[in-house]
Amino acid sequence: MTAAAAPVPGAAPAGRADARRNREIVLRTAMRMFTEEGLEVSLGRIAQRAGVGAGTVYRHFPSKEILVEAVLAEHVEGFVAAAGRWAARAAPGEALFGFLLEVIEKSAGRQHVCDALTADKSWPRAMLTAAAQRFHEALERLLCEAKQAGAIRADVRADDLAALAVGGAALRSAHRDRVRGTRLVRLLLDGLRTPAVTKVGSFRDAPSPQRHESAAHSVRHCAECGARLRVHATGRPPRYCGPTCRQRARRRRIAT
Repeated sequence: MTAAAAPVPGAAPAGRADARRNREIVLRTAMRMFTEEGLEVSLGRIAQRAGVGAGTVYRHFPSKEILVEAVLAEHVEGFVAAAGRWAARAAPGEALFGFLLEVIEKSAGRQHVCDALTADKSWPRAMLTAAAQRFHEALERLLCEAKQAGAIRADVRADDLAALAVGGAALRSAHRDRVRGTRLVRLLLDGLRTPAVTKVGSFRDAPSPQRHESAAHSVRHCAECGARLRVHATGRPPRYCGPTCRQRARRRRIAT
């Protein structure tokens, strides 16, 4: 017989539903407080905000270090789930770019957590290692499919995209204007796309045809998911790629 694997501290319990529920409450509360106040928040304050006893917190997370790792792993696992959603609902190229934009947007809103993830050289540990591996595999799948579709440069690697996501989140956080910060991130991501084939240039002496004033602005992106939008010559330019993104943006405005 093989020995049973030792339980990983901070991992989700396999027992009672109330224990799992308490763990989720503590995790969500810790994520919120770490995002708002930084990682210096004490376990006692987290327990108080979560509405549970200190013993409940220590039962699931025996130390602050273990709780921080669990929060980081939860953050990464959220992106793994997002990668699956993008792969199921969008074409390969737009799935990859939409996913990257979502990672950047959500990471920019959790700067303290992301700083801990990238700054602590002792990471990863057991629980975070598993989450990071799943994230890397999901990113590799999206990248491979985007390359097969000819939507991204052939020389781009998964670790390039991971580094770009970290830099994009920092860029997005540094800009005071959320809309302009997101626009800069999209411009950054557009640099990864496969260069468009250009037409053969005309002779220098040939008169250049008049271009419509809006031609230079014909490429727009969905304000929610970052997918490219088709702009018509007449009418009001669209902001969203469809009703799903429009409804999601509306719910965010109501929440804020």
